[in-house]
Amino acid sequence: MKIKQLHSWDVTPREARAIQESLREGVIASWNKISVKTVVGTDISFPSKNEVLAAAVVVAYPEMEVLETKIRRGPNTFPYVPGLLSFREAPMLAEVLGALSAEPDVILCDGQGLAHPRGMGLACHVGLLADRAAIGCAKSRLFGTFDPPGEAKGQWSALLGKDGETIGAVLRTRFGVSPVYVSIGHRITLGVALDIVLNCSPKYRIPEPLRLAHNLAAGRPV
Repeated sequence: MKIKQLHSWDVTPREARAIQESLREGVIASWNKISVKTVVGTDISFPSKNEVLAAAVVVAYPEMEVLETKIRRGPNTFPYVPGLLSFREAPMLAEVLGALSAEPDVILCDGQGLAHPRGMGLACHVGLLADRAAIGCAKSRLFGTFDPPGEAKGQWSALLGKDGETIGAVLRTRFGVSPVYVSIGHRITLGVALDIVLNCSPKYRIPEPLRLAHNLAAGRPV
């Protein structure tokens, strides 16, 4: 997969926030109605304080058959700063996505997209780097307010920004379990993102591509 070089990663937190503000205008919140045949799940682990491991698992959609896996390791060069997760994780995610022989149609990121204080979460950043449809699917809320969705699978409620605008959705992927937080990353609509996340969640709370990528990043079988 071809990855763009949008900016330097050697930046201060203040410079990183300015980059997020400038990149936000490039996020495309529309869908070109492509036929989705493959989805790649991505995740990060930190084997040590100074090392980052990135994992990518490409699956057939909607069958969820594993087609390709990749791992890349590199140095951890950016501190943990709330709201700047992409500067800590996206460099190695770009490396692992760039190593794929497949050209997946959609990228799933374990993090936020537009549901971010500056509307520029990890999924937005990765989507812009790959110039590909990307979805943020997080296990917890970073930003925004919501009413709890219904208990049934597929029920969701809007995640609202500070001005009351919809910045994502709180989605129940299994009956009675904690929801996930879905938001647009790039080149997709929220409705399509919700459909894809649900179709990727036949058995577990976490969408299968992300669950497999998490296992791969943790050194467990895929």
